[in-house]
Amino acid sequence: MPLTLEQIMEIRPHRPPVLLVDKITDGEPGVKATGIKCVTMNEPFFVGHFPGKPIMPGVLILEALAQTGAVAALSLPENKGKLAIFGGVKNARFKQPVLPGDVLELSCELVEQHGPIGFGKAVAKVDGKIAARCELTFVIQ
Repeated sequence: MPLTLEQIMEIRPHRPPVLLVDKITDGEPGVKATGIKCVTMNEPFFVGHFPGKPIMPGVLILEALAQTGAVAALSLPENKGKLAIFGGVKNARFKQPVLPGDVLELSCELVEQHGPIGFGKAVAKVDGKIAARCELTFVIQ
């Protein structure tokens, strides 16, 4: 299920600077997605986070993971044109900072769904090392 940026934007309503997934590299609709975010010094959040020591905000790493999971959920034919809304996050852990020049490897596996409410397990890595992980809740509308 590799997807280009243009294909992601056909599935998701997000647009830069809020779109935080550059490419989907692998996955299975309704099951999982793996993607990347190339983090550059040009990201608008680096202006204030932090001057002289730029670090990608943890909440934006979680958002990138949620967007990756949303691509998996919304790739199902029955979800075409719907939205996946962030419903919650549990057990978020941040293991290392994400810096300009890093390639953020994003993966989200959808583990359970009850009607429109679903749950996913997500991991963000840099150079194969865990930067963040969490459990996500989403709602399909």
